[in-house]
Amino acid sequence: MTAVLKPGPFLTTDRLTLRPVAVTDSPRIATLLNDFEVAQMVSRIPHPYSLGDADAFVEYLGATDFAREVVFALATRDGGLCGVIGLDPSHDDATELGYWLGRPFWGHGFMTEAVNAVLEWVKNEWGRRHLVAGHFADNPRSGRVLVKSDFLYTGETRRRYCLARGEWVPIRMMVWLA
Repeated sequence: MTAVLKPGPFLTTDRLTLRPVAVTDSPRIATLLNDFEVAQMVSRIPHPYSLGDADAFVEYLGATDFAREVVFALATRDGGLCGVIGLDPSHDDATELGYWLGRPFWGHGFMTEAVNAVLEWVKNEWGRRHLVAGHFADNPRSGRVLVKSDFLYTGETRRRYCLARGEWVPIRMMVWLA
């Protein structure tokens, strides 16, 4: 079993394990996020993305309060980390769902599977009744993941700064109600 930073929820799906991020995940996170095609679709990921960036992310997670913020490493059944999904309370007094998936894992339904598992956990274990999420307007695939997981478009478009692109990008906002 992978050594994790601290105890946290473990979820399983047909093809994935969602677990706390481990210190040993840093190299894999750095490799997957150093792909501009991935980084440009996430607001807070710089490009290039280094092992030092991944180490800082993992260190940050070690100080989070699971009552407020939860981040899961997504691992395939063979144990390989393929992405991250998290719940961030820092956006407009609402908890926001965010995620990224390494490019080799795109198009296989992994993120929809992970989002649905997290939503069940949010509703049944974490006790939340609504979340917000957004996707860059030029990333409709992410929007389809959210729609398949019962998120609804709010009609609101915001702008968020994307570190990898170095520019403000329109985000289509969505909401999920338990």
